[in-house]
Amino acid sequence: MTTDILVPNFGESITEGTVSQWVRKEGDFVNKDDILLEIESEKATQGIPSPASGVLHLGAKPGDRVQVGAVLGRIDESAKPGSPLPPGEGAGVRVGRHDLVATAAPVPPAASPKLSPAARRVAAEAKVDPAAVEGTGRHGVILKEDVQAHLVAPVPTPPPSSERERRVPMSAIRQRIAERLVGAQKATASLTTFNEVDMSAVMELRTRYKDRFKETHGVSLGFMSFFVKASIEAMKAYPLVNAAIDGRDIVYHDYCNIGVAVSTEKGLMVPVLHDAETLTFAAIEKVIGEMAVKARDGKISVSDLQGGTFTITNGGIFGSMLSTPILNYPQSAILGMHAIQKRAVVRDDQIVIRPMMCLALTYDHRLIDGKEAVQFLVRIKECIEDPQRLLLSV
Repeated sequence: MTTDILVPNFGESITEGTVSQWVRKEGDFVNKDDILLEIESEKATQGIPSPASGVLHLGAKPGDRVQVGAVLGRIDESAKPGSPLPPGEGAGVRVGRHDLVATAAPVPPAASPKLSPAARRVAAEAKVDPAAVEGTGRHGVILKEDVQAHLVAPVPTPPPSSERERRVPMSAIRQRIAERLVGAQKATASLTTFNEVDMSAVMELRTRYKDRFKETHGVSLGFMSFFVKASIEAMKAYPLVNAAIDGRDIVYHDYCNIGVAVSTEKGLMVPVLHDAETLTFAAIEKVIGEMAVKARDGKISVSDLQGGTFTITNGGIFGSMLSTPILNYPQSAILGMHAIQKRAVVRDDQIVIRPMMCLALTYDHRLIDGKEAVQFLVRIKECIEDPQRLLLSV
């Protein structure tokens, strides 16, 4: 009895993925739920578990694009550990519309080119590899003239920089990121407004309570939880920023699913804090930390990335002073945080030094007017500069 290994349903509108690598080899005995291979979809890399215990027979190869529901290989449940492969095993496992041959299938040797006696003599004297010569004789036989023409043919000169260039296929995630960013620019009327916020109050509050916060909750108190909370307060006042356009309708979200952008080796991922309006500071910090680790370890699931209604990205951790973030379509707005820099500012007619951060709000102008966008950003500024507002919701 054999059981097919199928491409799972990734969720949302994802219909295909790319085989990244097989974790187990052809002929391995595997147990049910052992991870057999990894498939890279447009959002995440997902390990595919074995549907049964038995001997593994591969079908799809690394780099193959496979549709949801396609067969990747199969498990021979009747085989025991160490059982030899039956004759011809591994060939003919069907994936989508293609028959893919597993690594165990024999590859016939390439046939040697046919040379005329004169061509063989000239090739031997000139030390020419017959495989590099194109035969013009009947049935492709290589003639003496073919070898001579090969000897006088100009050798193509590679571009000077060819040895310093590498061509690497884009990963499925990077391809999807590129498609989504271009699509967002084409589908929306995006505009960015800026403001700056004095981080003094938040930094003083964080310094005062960070040790006790860590002892009580087992997690560090960062700046992101303050901006998540401030964004939620701003969304309550300006709900259009948390809404989306669907055809000719406006979809209002009476919940705040806030995506927090995380940079990984495979590209930018945006894990979502679902129902963030119900989370405490400690819960927000815990979820952000867990999601960041999962994203960087390649263990994040598609469900972790779904359902966002608003996004926050922090280019400041890389030193960015100012940027215009691109919308995470179909969301209507994204908040960009930047590096904190001490600057001279005027307070009560006095020049003082304050830790300042630039904020950027990119928004879809089809739905959100400039006035609302500016007021939304001002509301965030007020909450950060007077964090007691976050506790009192005023």
